[in-house]
Amino acid sequence: MRPILNRNNKKKIFNDPVYGFISIPDEFIFDLIEHPYMQRLRRIMQLGMSHLVYPGALHTRFHHVLGAMHLMTLAIATIRRKGHEITEIEERAVLTAILLHDIGHGPFSHALEYDIVSGVSHEEISSFFIERLSKEFGSDMDQALLIFKNEHPKPFLHQLVSSQLDMDRLDYLNRDSFYTGVSEGIIGSDRLIEMINVHNGNLVLEEKGIYSIEKFIVARRLMYWQVYLHKTVVAAEFMLIHTLRRAKQVVKNGEELFASPTLLFFLKNDVTQKDFQSDPSVLDKFANLDDYDILGAIKVWQNHSDKVLSTLAKRLVNRDLFKIEISKKPFTAERINHEKDIVSKQFELGQDEVDFFVYSDVLSNNAYNEKKQNINMLMKNGEIIDLSKASDNLNISALANPVEKYFLCYPVN
Repeated sequence: MRPILNRNNKKKIFNDPVYGFISIPDEFIFDLIEHPYMQRLRRIMQLGMSHLVYPGALHTRFHHVLGAMHLMTLAIATIRRKGHEITEIEERAVLTAILLHDIGHGPFSHALEYDIVSGVSHEEISSFFIERLSKEFGSDMDQALLIFKNEHPKPFLHQLVSSQLDMDRLDYLNRDSFYTGVSEGIIGSDRLIEMINVHNGNLVLEEKGIYSIEKFIVARRLMYWQVYLHKTVVAAEFMLIHTLRRAKQVVKNGEELFASPTLLFFLKNDVTQKDFQSDPSVLDKFANLDDYDILGAIKVWQNHSDKVLSTLAKRLVNRDLFKIEISKKPFTAERINHEKDIVSKQFELGQDEVDFFVYSDVLSNNAYNEKKQNINMLMKNGEIIDLSKASDNLNISALANPVEKYFLCYPVN
């Protein structure tokens, strides 16, 4: 006789390659993870085009938010053990907020953030998603939205989700390091979480965690230059951005263009924040958009009659990426125009077309911003001091200053 299975069992565990076995804390969280909005994150890569440099970097936003949720459970346990109250309702709300903090990301995460929609950040779109989910899940989601918007009476709950020492950053540094193989990003997340505390309602780090947080800040700086702002990744992402911009131009010129119905909507329309607020169907369409829409379209665009679009698409599909130069000083207008002239003649491009092939911009790396969401250290004498003042590592003060590099990107054949 076949045994009767409990099909309503929601006390699940999953095997995470970074942390090992992770348990889902309650049934509400399970139902949230199962929601189509959350499942969509399985189809959005965490690191955009970084896999073209680091072949293992194919992990998704879904991986990341589950890992951040796990770290949040550890942080909650630590804070409670140190005598600070976090109710069951607050625990569920902050776990919900960290699960949903990236739900507003569009295809390829940050790469296309302002090209799929016009001037609407992924944080704002996340708020729209959470408000929509509130209608399905009720008051638990309302509390999560308060935390997400930093309107909850306990500020440290928001700081656990979004600050310079949040569970988001602790997870993505370890996870991105694991999948890229860049060991410089490995941080002692367990040690850091053990050192967190709450003082006057705000998140602080105990003095004995000073060396762990120094390593965390340095790791973040290194990961930005070696992974997130790696010059070849930048070249690929700017090629992707301009491929999509050219596709939009082609569609608006009335030409036929293959795309999924959802992608076609965003190519035809310049969607703004007002559109999300006035038309609920816009959020529904965004919820149907992921990396697969973009990748499937680019494969077909290789054979489009528009030379600019087909050339960019072919080079992306075949990883025939543009050359990129990095400089500490801005490239002169003369140098940029020189490259445009060469590319224009080589590819027989008009003046309005060459901008899709030659790009120049600035890269900024700010590992620690002491003027915004600073990390406060709780000293043994009870004094609260900013990390840059508490650290005896002179590098921390230096890392508080943004480093800018300039790039020039263009095809060489």
